[in-house]
Amino acid sequence: MTTISHKLSVKEKVGYALGDLAANLVFQTLVTYLSYFYTDIYGLKPEDAALVTLTVGLIAAFGFNPIVGALADRTNTKMGKFRPWILWTAIPLGVTALLAFSTPDFEYQGKVIYAVITYTLLLLLYSASNLPYAALSGVITGDMKERNSLSAYRFVGVLGAQFFVQVFMYDLILKAGDGNKAVGMETVMTYLAIIGTVMLMITFFTTKERVIPKPEQKSSLKEDLSDLFKNKPWVIMLVLTTLIFITLAMKGGSYVYYFENFVNEEKLRVFLDPYKSILPTFENETSFGLGVFNGIGILVGLIGIVLSKRLADKYGKRNVLGISLFISTLFIIAFYFYQPESIGLIFGTQILHMFFYGIGTPILWTMIADVADYSEWKTNRRATAIIFSAMMVGLKGGISIGSALVSSILGGYGYDSHLEIQSEAAINGTKLLISVYAAVPFLIGVGLLYFYEIDKKMELKIEKELKERRAI
Repeated sequence: MTTISHKLSVKEKVGYALGDLAANLVFQTLVTYLSYFYTDIYGLKPEDAALVTLTVGLIAAFGFNPIVGALADRTNTKMGKFRPWILWTAIPLGVTALLAFSTPDFEYQGKVIYAVITYTLLLLLYSASNLPYAALSGVITGDMKERNSLSAYRFVGVLGAQFFVQVFMYDLILKAGDGNKAVGMETVMTYLAIIGTVMLMITFFTTKERVIPKPEQKSSLKEDLSDLFKNKPWVIMLVLTTLIFITLAMKGGSYVYYFENFVNEEKLRVFLDPYKSILPTFENETSFGLGVFNGIGILVGLIGIVLSKRLADKYGKRNVLGISLFISTLFIIAFYFYQPESIGLIFGTQILHMFFYGIGTPILWTMIADVADYSEWKTNRRATAIIFSAMMVGLKGGISIGSALVSSILGGYGYDSHLEIQSEAAINGTKLLISVYAAVPFLIGVGLLYFYEIDKKMELKIEKELKERRAI
């Protein structure tokens, strides 16, 4: 009979959260700056940037993730199944992230090839690190309330990375490169690579795997894949995750274009002047406005995350995620109706959007852990990592599609990185990207949740019956 406690210490929760902070130094940079880096720093044409991000991203999403998931589920070491992967990939991931955002002096065709190679390696190593990391949350504890708590800690780490990347990184790039964005990007990424590597090491050393599948639960890859596609909640979560990250990549990747080309700089200066004495010094009005816009949204999102566990425990994950996602989408749509001078409305809408989105942020990941439990409950076999591959496939696929849409839509509206002032059509395209276009995937996702069957009642039933089985 098992005597292992599934209660987690604060130290272990913080250690686990640092892993997502490290991963998100890479992920948030991809979401926020990949399209901008390729078009405005690295010098790719919008259509080539879109082709690279879409093609490589989809190959990574549907090729790398299932393979890594299958391998991780079949890893058996004294260190566990998933923790070793975090250790093995920590340094290679940091090095590759730096290379992917470097700007070697190649001819144009060479630049495209270099982008393909480095982006491919980055996504491969990200899968090999982050998929086992995500799966670890499904075996670090079998207690669903502890998972909700762990997820809340984890997303404080996520928001920490998001806060740095979205608030300070653009300004640091300008400062570190003394106006040269290519040099600045390489300098900033060097420090991020080092910090992220150290944090992943801490995650490895502070966590423990407690949910250990019994030997008789071993299954073949064919059985695992068969179980997956018979698992309706898994299919729904795969599609939902893809849709969510399409939106995140579209609006996140468009903000820098939005502030550089749409928002009225003079009105922005007047709006922010009263706060300059209490905030860090930024390089220019655009970087200051972008930093405050993202920063205040992230801080408010943190309030939503804090409320998330209590709401999920009381009303169930599915219901809380659906409502928070729907309300946050309404505020995304609102951006379309604002003028360049509507600074107060722009910032106020961001606050409301991020508050409601923050409530649902941790829930998405804990729902996948619940899907792994659902699969074990149905089949009496546990395949945690391959279940979590849904998140990674959705994450990679969503980022790739969303980032490609940013580049291709801007290109379709006539965006030209060489122009100091963009055409009216290009500016309107930027406005549509962070509002109407970005809202569509979220709304489809809300509809999908109607068909997700793991409600509060079923969560409790699955948890109770699995505990009884594991105690035998």
